[in-house]
Parts: sequence; C-alpha cells; structure tokens
Amino acid sequence: MFKGRYSNFLEGLVYGLLRLIIIIIEIYQERINTNMSLGDKMHAEQQLKSLYDEARGYAFEYADSVAERNVFPSSDAIRGLDYFVEDMPVENGDGSEILKQLHKFGSPASTAQTGGRYFGYVNGGIIPVTLATKWLTDFWDQNTALYLMSPIASKLEAVCETWLKQLFDLPDETVAGFVSGTSSAIFCGLAAARYRLCDNKGWDFNRQGMNGAPSLRVITGQQTHGAVVKALALLGFGLDNIEYVDCDDQGRLCPEKLPELDDSCVLILQAGNVNSGAFDPFDEICTLAATAGAWVHIDGAFGLWAGGTRQLRHLTQGMNQAQSWSVDGHKTLNTPYDSGILLCADKQALTHALQASGAYLHFSENRDGMHYTPEMSRRARAVELWAALKYLGSKGVDELIVGLHDRAVQFSNELSQQGFSILNDVVFNQIVVSCNTTDTQTEEIIQSIQASGECWVGGSMWQGQKVIRISVCSWVTSESDISRSVMAFVAARAKVLKAS
Repeated sequence: MFKGRYSNFLEGLVYGLLRLIIIIIEIYQERINTNMSLGDKMHAEQQLKSLYDEARGYAFEYADSVAERNVFPSSDAIRGLDYFVEDMPVENGDGSEILKQLHKFGSPASTAQTGGRYFGYVNGGIIPVTLATKWLTDFWDQNTALYLMSPIASKLEAVCETWLKQLFDLPDETVAGFVSGTSSAIFCGLAAARYRLCDNKGWDFNRQGMNGAPSLRVITGQQTHGAVVKALALLGFGLDNIEYVDCDDQGRLCPEKLPELDDSCVLILQAGNVNSGAFDPFDEICTLAATAGAWVHIDGAFGLWAGGTRQLRHLTQGMNQAQSWSVDGHKTLNTPYDSGILLCADKQALTHALQASGAYLHFSENRDGMHYTPEMSRRARAVELWAALKYLGSKGVDELIVGLHDRAVQFSNELSQQGFSILNDVVFNQIVVSCNTTDTQTEEIIQSIQASGECWVGGSMWQGQKVIRISVCSWVTSESDISRSVMAFVAARAKVLKAS
C-alpha cells in the first residue's frame, strides 16, 4: 500500500512539474511575442527550440496518418485553404500559431504522395534517411556556390559525382552539376552542346553570341518530353527548327527514320518515355552519332536509374557513348525535392557554357559548385543525394529500382485480370491503361478514381485515344497498395458504366 501511495505521489509530482514547465514556457513565449524586439524574439525562439519540437510533433502526426488518408485532398480540405487568403500582415506573427495553422489547414490539403498509392506523376517517395538528412542540412543552411562557402557541400558533391559515374558506368572525365530538376539539367546539357559544337567550328558563343553563329540542328523523337522543348526554346534554338523523328508503337525513336547526321547535330534521346516508360535504342543511335561527330544528350529523368541495376541495365545499353545525361534524384531514387543532376563528359563545354565571374568570387583548388550549374546560390541538395546513395549502396539502388518495376508489373497483371487493357510493354515503371470505353467515359473513370481518395492517377493521350497513365515510383508502395488501387479502378468503371 505504501509503495502504491509513493508511486502515486511521484506521478503527481512529475505531472505537476511538467505542468509548471509548460506554464513557464507559455509565459516566456508570451514575453517573446509582446515585449521583445524582433531580433531578440528570434534569438529566444532559437534558444528555446519549442518551435522545432512543435514542428516535429506535427510532422510525426502527419507521417502516422498519411497511409490511410485521402491520396488527394478532400473538398473540405481544399476549401480550408481559403484560411490563408488575407492581406499582408503588418505586425510580427506568433511562430507557434503559424505552425499550428499550417498543420491544421495545410497538412489536410497536401497530396499524400508518401503514402504509397499516388501514381499520377513520377513524384517519387522519400527515403527516411534522406528526410532526416534534409532536416539536419536545413539547420546548416549552406550555400554551395563555392568551396569557401561550404567545404562539406563541396566534398559531398565530388563524392556523389564519383559514385554516379561508377553506378552508371560513365566516362571518367564526366562531371556533375546538382540542380533543381531534370528541366534545369536538360538546359545545362544542351547549353554545353551548343558551346562545343560552335567552338568546333571556330565560334566562341559566349563572346560572339547568336548573330552569325554556325547553324545547329536539333533532332529528337516525336514523343520527346515537354521539358526538352522548353529548354530548346529558352536556349534560342527555335521550336520550328526541331527535326522530329518517328517513333515506334512503344514511343521509341526509330533509328532507321533518323535524318543524315553531321557535326552540327544535337541529338536528344530519352531513357523512359513519359507515358510508356520505353527507352530509345542508345547503342545503335549513339554509334551513328559518334561517327558523324554529333552531340547526344539523354533525357533520363526517371529512367536513367535503370542503368544502375542488373536486371534492367539492358534498357540503357550504350548510353555511356553520349556526351550528356539528365536525371532526377527525387523521382525513382526517392530523395527529397528538389534534386536534379546534369552529367556531362565534356567538362570544358559545360563550365564555359555556364561561366560566371566577378572580382569578389574566390575560387579554390577544390570543387566550386557554381561552375557546373546556372545558379550561383544553391541549397546543399547533394548532401541528401549522398545520404541516399550511402544508405542504399549499389545493391540497394538495384533493389529499389527493380522493386518499382515489380510493382508496375503486378499492377498491369491485376488490371488485365479485371478486364482493362494494357497498351504498352511494361519495361520499367510506367503503365498505359485502356478502359475499353469512350474517351468521355475514360475521363469520367479517371475523375471517379481521383475522387475516391483510394489512389490517384492521371490521364493522357496514347495513339489517339484517352488513357489512364500510371507511374509507380515510391518505395512505400506495397503489393497490397497495388491490389487496393486496382479495386478502385474496378469500382470507378462500374460506377461510370452504370450511369451511362
């Protein structure tokens, strides 16, 4: 009995002390909000760290619930976003209240792409160690332009560059630029191509510019990604000047349809068709390009990672004959956003194309990251990439990427068993699905699937018909997630056909 009373006394004492601590913190925070200058207030918040504890609590609450919530926000959650519509505040805000509002109204209105059933775009998931790394490096708040700004970022960028060359079996002279995404990486690769091809003809593009520059030809497949077209427009190649090449029924560029190549050509191939996931025949085309002296860039936003596996490496055979490659870490490798990578086998062409100078800039004998990207100031995104590669190792990369392929094959097989038609060869992570209905009904089925909250998929056009496009790209996605999503397809189709 005495022991029980003593235990109860201790519990009450601990509870009372905790309540006292909370009261003290609340009083302290109130003083922060009312009696301090802005600078003192922020210093106090930094020392107290309660904001970080609150953020961690909200983050964990989100993580614990994301798997079972609506994949796309409900209509109520969308309406809740109106809370944020207001005039610009005049007075300082309360940090704790800001976090509370973000979690209350923002978390429900986010897309649950980390929950395992988001298949609308190749948005990837997020490996836990890379998320933890991002939290740590957010505290570092590093600018990676120069070694003198961040030795750790410089070193890990260099390490990642070496590991990527080993993983993809790229030429030793290949260098890497760590940018926001493949759109920027494509831009860098094509800028390097323009510099090199013009330089080969005695034209310094940096100094002499476009007027009078040698005429360059851009050649790519009919189904090239929109990011390629955007980069070409930004670089001034002119969209009307693109020479499009016919593709086969999987979206692969047909080598026999290529125009005659020469040393003025920039040839853009893709590792992973945006709809079908198909890979262009790199070996054959790169051999032709090398003979002609053309520059080859491979757009491999999500598909280039196949080159880091044993089972799927055949899809990228011959890609190491290209001059530049673009790929995302935040897609199939599942690093945090934003993590794009430009790989280029011509260091001089890349660094000259992206040149920057200034008397105040002090370069070193170490890696200065701004040489390899359009930006000068950049966050240390390569640290998260390093954490992913360090954690996975080459065996883990293989297991992760092949696992996505396995889930895509499962998805296609189960959909086929339910009477849906799969219109592509599922060689990687993409599936093109026909509902065997009219285009209008297919669109209604897509909308019904999205509204169900069970999973999220998008629509596309494939060979003249409306289709459902599926991208399997998250490590979280399980066999049961796939089967559950297939049932959402079945239910949506039944609903639409019954209404018709």
